[in-house]
Amino acid sequence: MDERGAVKVDDVAEAFSMSKAQLADTAGLAREVFQKASRRDGPKAQSRVREMLEIINLVQGWAGGAAQAMAWYRAEPIPAFGGRTAEALVKSGDATAVRDYVDHLATGGYA
Repeated sequence: MDERGAVKVDDVAEAFSMSKAQLADTAGLAREVFQKASRRDGPKAQSRVREMLEIINLVQGWAGGAAQAMAWYRAEPIPAFGGRTAEALVKSGDATAVRDYVDHLATGGYA
């Protein structure tokens, strides 16, 4: 995060060994969003990246680390959501449902 509280997109992309275009795609944003500061720092872009990071942070403990959590986020089908991935759910605006699901698992609930 920068001094204003905005997610530093460059740092996130670097941490996951992604280009900014790949990161935008993973967060469900247009590939061009991170090319201009005004769009990168806008509420929609910041919100999507925060949602993605929040979910990744929630699962990285049992996933085995940040890279594995990102792999889970992008590729693991979640049976409770008809086989959709966390990435697909965040892209469609259902990040809260994913967070609730992960919290449920963390408290000993069933998948």
